[in-house]
Amino acid sequence: MTDARNPQAKPVSASRVVLSHVMNPADANPLGSVHGGVILRLVDEAGGVAAARHARRPTVTVAMDSMTFRSPVPIGSLVTFKASVNYAGTTSMEVGVRVETENLLTGEVRHTSSAYLVYVALDEKGQPSPVPRLIPETGEDRRRIAAAEARMAARLRQRKG
Repeated sequence: MTDARNPQAKPVSASRVVLSHVMNPADANPLGSVHGGVILRLVDEAGGVAAARHARRPTVTVAMDSMTFRSPVPIGSLVTFKASVNYAGTTSMEVGVRVETENLLTGEVRHTSSAYLVYVALDEKGQPSPVPRLIPETGEDRRRIAAAEARMAARLRQRKG
């Protein structure tokens, strides 16, 4: 049985999201590659969907760790955003998003960037709301949860310091 104070736990797989988007000329920066802001918006979109899927509540972005763009994304590429919850606290969640770029003509897929974002679930009054605990299903899930716990602790230390 679950209630608003103690949501049931959910497996990592319940939050997994894959969004793909073909990058068009409207997405270009002055150099002819996809504008970094377009990638950031889609990273946040994928992360927000994963967080909402886990919490089954509206979520808001609280933080985004630094993001490095490993290589430019050419216009015409299929960009895929893979997101899942890495950590679930009381009301907050860390979501990891991996960005991959596929050349549709050659089939080459490159890891373009990764990001970690923190979301908070909201109740009907717009206040922070409890989220389900996270159940790891694989060794990789356990590794990602442990790394996320360390990042969350570092974020809290930084906020206090």
